[in-house]
Amino acid sequence: MEKCLLLGNGGREAVLAEQIAQGFELYSIMPYVNPSIKKEVEKSNGKYILGDPFDKELVKEFIQNENIGACVVSQDNLLQEGLIDLAKSLGLKTFGPTSKGAKLEWSKSYALDIVNKLAPEMIIKNYNISNAQELEEALSNYEDDSFVVKPEGLTGGKGVKVGGIHFKGKDEGYEYAKTCLEGDGTVIVQDKVEGREFTVMALTDGKNIVVTPTTFDYPYRFDKDQGPGTGGMGCLSFENGLLPFLEQSDIDECSKLIKDTIEYVNKDNLEFSGVIYGGFFKCKQGIKFIEFNARFGDPEAINVLNSLETPFSDVMKNIWNQNLSSENCKFKNKYTFTVYVVSPDYAVRGSDPIDFTVDTKAIENKNAKIYFASTKPIENNEYASVGTSRLFAVHTSGNTLDEARNKAYSAMKNNIDSKLDYRKDIGTIYEH
Repeated sequence: MEKCLLLGNGGREAVLAEQIAQGFELYSIMPYVNPSIKKEVEKSNGKYILGDPFDKELVKEFIQNENIGACVVSQDNLLQEGLIDLAKSLGLKTFGPTSKGAKLEWSKSYALDIVNKLAPEMIIKNYNISNAQELEEALSNYEDDSFVVKPEGLTGGKGVKVGGIHFKGKDEGYEYAKTCLEGDGTVIVQDKVEGREFTVMALTDGKNIVVTPTTFDYPYRFDKDQGPGTGGMGCLSFENGLLPFLEQSDIDECSKLIKDTIEYVNKDNLEFSGVIYGGFFKCKQGIKFIEFNARFGDPEAINVLNSLETPFSDVMKNIWNQNLSSENCKFKNKYTFTVYVVSPDYAVRGSDPIDFTVDTKAIENKNAKIYFASTKPIENNEYASVGTSRLFAVHTSGNTLDEARNKAYSAMKNNIDSKLDYRKDIGTIYEH
């Protein structure tokens, strides 16, 4: 069986590990033992080592020593650092863009420039700022905090701040923009628009795209969309692949932009294959572009990959053969539901590592899946947090949204340490 290396260690990689291990021997370089990835490596007769996946010499040595033939990367900073470039240089088949292709994510101004060329009507008015004077001039256009501040670089889904939600008043927005400017040398200030936020992800072989079911993410820390923005507290998708407030024509418009963007980025060389993630607003004025990600979202990856009817290993091969189509990349007509479990301090304040218990077998016995993220095993049902990010996700699917939701929350009841926290309202579609 062919050997495939997966780099990255979060919940997104946990579901990728499960999918890859069904068709490959799975190999991994982990900075700590992610229980989900370890389980899939062992199940597939692969191998993992503890080490730094950013260490290119270590990655190269592991690839060559183990005779690995394929590589999957879906973590933003690993893509920016060129781990796909390294794998390509060693002759591996790859899933994920080169560093140049991933610039769609790690440079917001680059992405905005491309969209401005391809679909100017989808651009929200913005200011690309590179010095303090330009910042003051840009903010003079606003009477209050009706603007959004976007750092230029990668922030793990936690850097964009919206006036009136993440900062109060123009002065507070100015201070945050100034901090971003000093850190990156550039910052983007954008009009705040009223609309419904949604994402469109597409798998791509570099010329063809297949749009996945559209997902609805819960990016706020607390119930009723209160509190700070986070990496995502939950996610769902509907059996028809749409969301209640979307038409197929909306998805078609976003898909055209995504396809045109892939063609633009790949016009000279194949820099982008794998998955592209577009964030959009549906407004009264039409569909507006927010941002591109050059990889699966997390938790969206958990929903989308569990929606696949075609084995993911086959999808990977179709991407390598550049013959990807909706005929050889099919999705089930099911509702999907994911909720993330976190430390009570997550996204609110810094916290020390915590130990906690979770009865994985009891959760799985209730037809739910568990995907570990910033967690390492201790023994039996005992685990420890790693860093300050999300701990693990619980995922279900069903013939109705209520069925999937009830299944997930029922599986979690009495099987998760009472000191842990999660949103109790995933499945409610809020308007903003």
